[in-house]
Amino acid sequence: MSTVRTVHVRIEGRVQGVGYRAWVERQAQEMSLTGWVRNRRDKSVETVLQGAPELVSELLKKCERGPTDAHVTKVEILGEGVGAYSKFEVLPTA
Repeated sequence: MSTVRTVHVRIEGRVQGVGYRAWVERQAQEMSLTGWVRNRRDKSVETVLQGAPELVSELLKKCERGPTDAHVTKVEILGEGVGAYSKFEVLPTA
């Protein structure tokens, strides 16, 4: 079993304009996860989370709720795999 899990995720619902990206960044940094988060033009949020499998799973669960003003309707894992991230960052909208 790998000691690092990497997931590529899309979150849908009311997730823009409610501090969702900053919330994901803060949660990831507190959990020592690496990767990135960004808004998508389709109004979703996209993120890559990398780190200890149990912590990635924990943040995925938290993403189903998000910050206070968010209303998440879907958390979809787009893929799992490998990556080499040294920090967690917010990327420009794609």
